[in-house]
Amino acid sequence: MAFRFERPAGWEYKAGQFVDITLLQPPETDSKGNVRGFSIASAPHEQTIMVATRMRNSAFKRVLASMPLHSAVSIEGPFGDLVLHRHGRRPAIMLAGGIGVTPFYSIAQQAAHEQLPHRIVLFHSNHRPEDAPFLLDLTQLAMWNANYLYVPTMTAPGLPRWQWRGEIGLIRPEMLSKHLHVQKGSDPSLAGAMYYLAGPPAMVADMRKMLLDWGADADNIRVEEFAGY
Repeated sequence: MAFRFERPAGWEYKAGQFVDITLLQPPETDSKGNVRGFSIASAPHEQTIMVATRMRNSAFKRVLASMPLHSAVSIEGPFGDLVLHRHGRRPAIMLAGGIGVTPFYSIAQQAAHEQLPHRIVLFHSNHRPEDAPFLLDLTQLAMWNANYLYVPTMTAPGLPRWQWRGEIGLIRPEMLSKHLHVQKGSDPSLAGAMYYLAGPPAMVADMRKMLLDWGADADNIRVEEFAGY
C-alpha cells in the first residue's frame, strides 16, 4: 500500500532519503511502538510525500491502513545518505529487493525530471510480477530518460496473472554483465560506478558479497536494509 501526506511548505529532502513516521494517539499499539522508518517513494519535485510498504499484521500497519483521510501523523526527517552521487559521468548501478525499491523509485523519478546525465541501471528482484511494487511506473520511466534502464527479475514466477517474458532468477553476475554490457575479462567496476543496495538484510548482504567478488570497490557500495517491513 502507498500512503500520501501533505507536504509542509518549505520542507525539503533528497531523493533516496527516509523519514520516521509517528502515529498520534493510535487506538492500538504493540511492543515495537508507534514509530516506523519509511523511505520516501515520491520525488522531491512532487507536491506530496508518499511512502509505500508491504502490509503486515502489526498494530502500526493496521492503524495506518485504517486511518481516514485528513488524519495527522508526525513526520521527522529527512534522514539518510542513500542519495545519487554528484558526478554524472559515474554510472549508478542499483540492486533492490521487493519494496526495497522505494528509494530508487524516488531517485529514478527525480533523475528523469531533472534530465540528469547519470547512467542509471536498476535491477529489481521480486517473487512474481503481481508482487512487484511500481513495476509499470518503473518500466515507463525509460520513456522519459534515455540514460535509465530497468531490469526486473522474478524468482518464483509460477503462474502469474501476467505473461512474464523478462528475466527470471536471482540477481547474479551473469545478469549484471548481460545488461551492463561487461565482457569477460573486462573491468566489472564500470570505471568507478557507484552501487546502491536496498532490501531485506540477508539479500543486501548477499548482493554486497556478490559485487565484491565481481570486482566492485567496497568504497563505491552504499546500502540500506529494510528489516521487518
